[in-house]
Order: sequence, then C-alpha cells, then structure tokens
Amino acid sequence: MNTRTTQAILAAMMGLSASLLAACSAGPQYKRPAPPTAVNYVSPAESAAASGATASPTEFAQQIVLGGTPQPSWWSDFKSSPLDDLIAMALQNNHTLAMANSVVAAAQELVKAQSAALLPQVAASADAGRQQYGTEFLGPTILPPFSYVSVGASVSYAVDYNGGIARSVEEREALAQYVRSQKDVVYLNLTGSVVQQAVMVAATRSEIEAVNALIGEDENNLKLVRTAFDNGSVSRVDVLTAESQLATDQTWLPPLRQQLAISSHALAVLVGHSPAEWTPPEFDLANLTLPREIPVSLPSELAHRRPDILAAEAQLHAATAAVGIATANLYPRITLSATGGFQALKPAQLFDYSSTVWGLIAGLTTPVFDGGRLRAERRATINALHASAERYQQVVLESFGQVANGLDALNHDAELVAAQSNAVNVAQSSVDLARESFREGNSGILQVLDAQRQHEQAKLGLLRAQAQQYLDTTKLYLALGGTAP
Repeated sequence: MNTRTTQAILAAMMGLSASLLAACSAGPQYKRPAPPTAVNYVSPAESAAASGATASPTEFAQQIVLGGTPQPSWWSDFKSSPLDDLIAMALQNNHTLAMANSVVAAAQELVKAQSAALLPQVAASADAGRQQYGTEFLGPTILPPFSYVSVGASVSYAVDYNGGIARSVEEREALAQYVRSQKDVVYLNLTGSVVQQAVMVAATRSEIEAVNALIGEDENNLKLVRTAFDNGSVSRVDVLTAESQLATDQTWLPPLRQQLAISSHALAVLVGHSPAEWTPPEFDLANLTLPREIPVSLPSELAHRRPDILAAEAQLHAATAAVGIATANLYPRITLSATGGFQALKPAQLFDYSSTVWGLIAGLTTPVFDGGRLRAERRATINALHASAERYQQVVLESFGQVANGLDALNHDAELVAAQSNAVNVAQSSVDLARESFREGNSGILQVLDAQRQHEQAKLGLLRAQAQQYLDTTKLYLALGGTAP
C-alpha cells in the first residue's frame, strides 16, 4: 500500500466520522435544577418563629438571622474548648469518616480510568515461535517447520462522534460527586453526633446531681416523718407516703446512670477509641454557651450547600448521563486501528527494512437486530432519570421540613425554658413562705420540706428544658447542612 492510498483511507475515515458527528448527538444534556422559589421555611402563621420573634422573655429566646450562612465549624458557636478538641479528635480518628475518604479517592481514580477511553490506546507486543502448516493448507506446496520472531505496536481509537464515551465519563464524574457529597454527610453527622452526645453527657450529669439533691430532701423528709410518727403526731400512712416518695425518686437514678454510660461509650466510639480505653471530658451545661444568634440559609442557598441535597443532585446528573450513554448505543460504533512492526524468520533480520509490516483498519459496527434490547435499556434509563428527579425534589422538601421543625422547636424550647424558670422562681417563693410560716409557728417542718422538694423538682425540669434547647439547636445546625473541608 503506497502513501497516497494510506492518506486516502485516513481522509475517508475522518470524513465519515465528521459526517456522523454532525448527524447525531447523545442527549439529553444535564441542567442543574432551578433553585427553590420559597423565601421562608414556615407558613405566615409561623413566621414569628422564623424571624426570631417569640412570646418568651428575651433572655431565653434565640435570634434567627434569616439569610445568614452558618460557619463550617458551627459547633464553635457553643464556645467550649473541650468540645472543639473532642471534634478535632473525632475528625482525625473516626473510622467511618476515614472509610468515606477512601471511597472518595477510589471514585476519583475511576473517573481517571474512564477518561482514558477518550484517548488512543497504544500497546506493544513481541512474539517468538515455531510453526508447522498442514499439507492441505497451501496445496501441493509443503513448507518445513520454521521459527519466527516479531515486534511491533498497535494503536486503536474509538471515535466518539456521538458523545457516548464522553457521557460515560460525565456519568462517572457525577457518581464521584455523589460519593463526595455522601462523605460530607458522614462528616456532618459525625460532628453533630459528637455535639449531641456531649450535651447528653452534660445534661445527664446535671440531672443526676439534681435527682441526688431531690433524694436527699426525701430522706430528710422521711426522718422527720418517722420522728413525728414516734411522737404520735402523724399516722402510719404519712410514713408510708414518705417512704413511697423516696423509693419512687430513687428509681430515676439507674436510667440516668445508664444514659450517661451510653453517651460516654458513644463518644469513645466516635473518636475512634474503645470505651475501656478512653473516657470523655466531664462536660457541664454551665460550660456550654447556647448560641443566641443562629444564621439560617435561605431555601435557595440551602439547596446548594446541604450535602444530602447535593448527593441527590449528583444522582440526577448521573441518571441524565446514563440516558445519553443508552442513546449513543443505538448508533454505529467506529474504531480506527493501526499496527506496525517487524517480522522475520531469523532474529538477525528482524529490523531489516524488508521485515517491516503494518496495517490500517477502520471498523464500523451497528446494531441491526437485538430483540429490542437497546431501546428497552434506553427507556429504562429514562424512567430512572424521572425517578432521580422525583427523589431530588423529595430530598429538598424533607430538608425544608427539617429546618422548619428546627425553627419551631427553638421557639417552643424558649417558651418551655421560660415557663420552667418561672416554676423555679415560684417554687423558691413557696420555700421562702413555708420557712417564714414555720418560724412564726403557723406550719410544721414537713411543709417546709415539701416546698423544698417541689423546688428541686422544678430545678430538674428546668435542666431538662435547657438540655433540650441545646439538642434542638444542634439539630437545626445539622438541618442547615455544613461545608466539610
């Protein structure tokens, strides 16, 4: 084959590729979903919660700054150095996060591997052998056994005239983005879990102290009732009532101690340690600062920063690319290949000019009859695309619902803390009044002790309301998403 013939073949192949490229294109092209048009998370009737207005006293309310952006290290708003150190430890040692990082690295390598299909593929080969042809192969000519050697290279290239290969790379990139967003979900859940368990440790420790104080009041009450019974001033029923109250309050301690153990063990696992090897810091609610201003992203911004929404969007992108791949499979496939090298019967003659061999091949394959398989596969990808679009919309709606729940929760928490604080003040006034009445001889010591017990119960209720306010604040931060480094 002379040079002109070779050039003519290459020109024909390029012309065929160009004509087919102009004739068809694998679609549809991906378009990012439009941002939500909503400007708030709650209905007008609940707008007071979203804007930060509340019926609760100002000292218990939290201000919602709509349109703000929570910082990536959102937990630093609690202003606790031990909490910051604990999260840093978890980010460094947590095995689930480390696994997610490895999955991301693997996905990125798969993108590189798929992208290689867009480039020519080059391979080198070398052969040595001995050959014997049968007597029927060449007719009357009989060749004796012979040895041969050959070296050469081959180049192959799949002409991506309809974008099918490019769409497969696009699909792999979208799947890699999905994996990255899932890693961000793991990051967000990890930091949120550490904060929640730390708050549980602090709240449970405070509740145990409050219950112990309540039990102390019960024990003092029981001693006085028994003394009064011995003096004949009260009945046996009063003694049984005091004993029953003590026994009932003592039942609160085991569940609280179990909850403290569960939260402590959970923290150990989150930071990558065995519960037997590590114990958490002794968190106290008094050492945590409740954020008074919480920046809340607009719905349109939330859809572009919350990791589970971004993961659903990446799935939608991958599903769109899959439709393009299935569409490209309906068209012919063109491959160009070239081989070149040297063949000789003797190694010494291998690189002689006369031993040169080469070949150029243009291949075209097109589906003719497949029983409807390719078109059915394309219809399946279209249905999967519709499913991904609906899934994305559902994830967005659920995210908005979680933020709305968080906003309402903070408003109601402030109301509850205000009510519990008022209950503590009223109970304290009752204690003061009972003591004054006792000093004037108008009531007995039992009335004083009962008022003190009511005061301790009110303080316990306030602790629980404050702990819930911290937990709901954490949940709102999680609902707002976060940006992992």
